[in-house]
Amino acid sequence: KLRRGIKLLIVVTALVLVMAAVCSGLRNLESAVFPQEPEKVTTKTITRNGIDYFPRQDVTVFLVMGIDEYGPVKDSMSYNNSGEADVVLLAVFDETEQVCRVLALNRDTMVHMPILGLGGKEAGTIYGQLALAHTYGSGLEDSCINTRKAVSNFLGGISIDYYISMNMDAVSILNDAVGGVTVTVTDDFSDVDPTIKMGEFTLQGEQALNFVRDRQNVGDQKNASRMERHREYMEGFTEALRGKLNENAGFVAETYSAVAPYLVSDCPISTLTSMIERYEDYEFTGVITPEGENILGEIYYEFYADDEKLDDLVIELFYAPKG
Repeated sequence: KLRRGIKLLIVVTALVLVMAAVCSGLRNLESAVFPQEPEKVTTKTITRNGIDYFPRQDVTVFLVMGIDEYGPVKDSMSYNNSGEADVVLLAVFDETEQVCRVLALNRDTMVHMPILGLGGKEAGTIYGQLALAHTYGSGLEDSCINTRKAVSNFLGGISIDYYISMNMDAVSILNDAVGGVTVTVTDDFSDVDPTIKMGEFTLQGEQALNFVRDRQNVGDQKNASRMERHREYMEGFTEALRGKLNENAGFVAETYSAVAPYLVSDCPISTLTSMIERYEDYEFTGVITPEGENILGEIYYEFYADDEKLDDLVIELFYAPKG
């Protein structure tokens, strides 16, 4: 039987097994090394509609990024790289309500993000798609930190505890590790991958990557539609993973070894292990996406969040009223 905690952490990654692989697999991979646990940053009290709100200290926030880059993660040897964050999620673990909520941000969301100059120091900000925040940096920890800052600023300065990023190759590896993932294909992929058929279909190899990655010449070509395919893939992957875990107790550790070269994270092993135990019985309450308008700009699609509704969402997830 698939443990609820493992299933929950799979959903958090939106695409694949990353969190389950890391959290469970690292129990048996003592040689793996992660940076030390950072101090939690406390955001300021805010006032809205005459009510004072303070930042909640009973939530743990995990940033999950899917990077549009192939091959193992590597240092670009500069403060720029080509890996855009096509998937940006925040897993919010509410320790009072004992639930997990996932906030999925559109990669086209227009935000202010830091840019890095000489020595990797911040040299101002630029306004553009959220996905580009990861391209400022070497492609490793500094790029993840830059994305974390962009996401935090977009959400009013919230505290983000940890991050994990994954390059694209891991999708096909994980997909095939579970024996393929069955989804319902509702968009026409004939111009991108004619082997992907409409209706119920089991994705294999590169098909999985094409299904979750491509949007040009697929359906309405909007990222919102691709995000819906992410949801579809999530569900199919979870079902396929259940079968593999039932068959092989060592599956997760073995799979982690295969995908580890494609991951970057700042979460210590001890913390990952305690998370799987602490959140094992938490209820997953679904994926939330900010409301707004997606338009075709001069060069690319741009998503503009509804500011008032975004403020409400931030308060709902990350703040509590005083008193």
